[in-house]
Amino acid sequence: MTAQLPRAAGAVSPGYVIKGDGIPALLAGAAPGDAARGRAIVANRQVGLCLLCHTGPIPEERFQGNLAPDLQGAGARWSAAQLRLRIVDAGHFNPSSIMPSYYRTEGLNRVAAAYQGKTILDAQQIEDVVAWLQTLREPAS
Repeated sequence: MTAQLPRAAGAVSPGYVIKGDGIPALLAGAAPGDAARGRAIVANRQVGLCLLCHTGPIPEERFQGNLAPDLQGAGARWSAAQLRLRIVDAGHFNPSSIMPSYYRTEGLNRVAAAYQGKTILDAQQIEDVVAWLQTLREPAS
């Protein structure tokens, strides 16, 4: 299955192509991700909010979530393409998922007017998070 999601008028997120269960290419305008920046995004509760639901190998961050899969081992469980799609649009796999679509701007529910047409993370931030998650090869203990 290949789906082309075009840039909508006024939307911040550019198009991307889904092939199978992933987005194989880097998001438009992004360079290859930087794992250190990706870790910082995941750890920052003001930017990614990842640790609200996920647990991850970030021991300095207390009170990590337990609603979603442990991020440890994510790089062994999913390819970069699969991770990219899960971050871009978690609802693609599970429409009732509570995980936000970090890069999709249309077809969302209950989005405040100030955030209409805007992404949570930009293309480079998505690629940075994917790069960091790909380093997490060891399963959770």
